[in-house]
Amino acid sequence: MHPMRTRLKEWREKRGLTVRKLGDLSGVHYVSIVKIETERLDPRLSTILRLCQALQVSLSQLVGETNKKGGASHGADTAKG
Repeated sequence: MHPMRTRLKEWREKRGLTVRKLGDLSGVHYVSIVKIETERLDPRLSTILRLCQALQVSLSQLVGETNKKGGASHGADTAKG
């Protein structure tokens, strides 16, 4: 499962939200949220950003990008020559 899908559900539950309530807050239909969480829908960036705003998390928090050594960030630990 993609980390974003797992984190979406984790953040939603952490905030005490049902998929319907998150849908109301974000403007994303609750069925779409269920499909995103269960890997049956690949969301557009605009949808992900609306979910981030409703959950009050950053895109990095939801997508799971890190800046740690060996992390998933592009350009991290690049050698200078």
